[in-house]
Amino acid sequence: MRVLVTGSAGFIGFHLCRRLLAEGHAVTGLDGFSDYYDVGLKRARHAELAHEACFEAVEGRLEAPGLLRDLLARTKPEIVIHLAAQAGVRYSLENPQAYADANLIGSFNLLEAVRAHPVRHLLLASTSSAYGGNTALPFRETDRAVSPLTFYAATKLAMEAMAHSYSHLYGIPTTAFRFFTVYGPWGRPDMALFLFTRKILSGEAIEVFGDGTPERDFTYVDDLVEAMRRLVDVPPPRPGQGEPAGPEDTLSACAPYRLVNIGGGRPVRLDAMIDALEQALGCRAERILKPLPPGDVARTAASTDLLRRLVGTVPETPIAVGIPAFVAWYRAFYGA
Repeated sequence: MRVLVTGSAGFIGFHLCRRLLAEGHAVTGLDGFSDYYDVGLKRARHAELAHEACFEAVEGRLEAPGLLRDLLARTKPEIVIHLAAQAGVRYSLENPQAYADANLIGSFNLLEAVRAHPVRHLLLASTSSAYGGNTALPFRETDRAVSPLTFYAATKLAMEAMAHSYSHLYGIPTTAFRFFTVYGPWGRPDMALFLFTRKILSGEAIEVFGDGTPERDFTYVDDLVEAMRRLVDVPPPRPGQGEPAGPEDTLSACAPYRLVNIGGGRPVRLDAMIDALEQALGCRAERILKPLPPGDVARTAASTDLLRRLVGTVPETPIAVGIPAFVAWYRAFYGA
């Protein structure tokens, strides 16, 4: 296949590109190399991908007028996987404009490009933060998501709605994913696991929000990529051309569009994650307990019933395996 991946120098985009290239697909990777976190890490990821003959790296921002339309016209992808975004829940409190630019304008530009140059399947990354103030667990795709707690979550919900409208108007087969706390080698430096590892190894205290009791549905990146890769081959049917996969299916009645959770399905308390990290590092952390900041929720848990219905059972790597794999990568990459 010819595949365009936006955000290819990002954590998830890098792993997905590597998987697609290993299968022999031709991959065009677009990334804007924003300085939200270490640009050197992003360039190191792209450098790893550059060893593959079937990978083309393109540097540019989603917001740049005409860039995406011209890129699709030139590369003619069959599959577009849109992972590029301004990430981070707490940063959206400091710089909401970055989220409006990348997540709203950038996603609109992509939808316009796909409208002009149709693809077999458009896949979009959303977030478990879209469930917002929902308290019923596990989070199901059929739950109403009308109470985002941060502007980041609001922009992702808006992207889902925009994509549905384009799917309806122009018949674009579209799948939106909601990710749940992804971690693993080559991870993001702003995520808790990365921050804790750096601080513990340097002898600094770590700040533990919510007294360590919040639960997160940690999802190992290889499991996530496996699920995404399988979903590439399951484009939603057009209205009248297929039936829902089951009672939990979110297949739209008026568009070839569906929403799918991708999570580990096994929520873990934050303090249990820190315990596993301490064991992998071989040293203890000094913990400073703090209340949950605005926008954070106490628990996340994904229902993966629809995912399994569509693609079968996917791996669920436990943190006892995933965290040591991350630590091994961190030590190797940073010489720690």
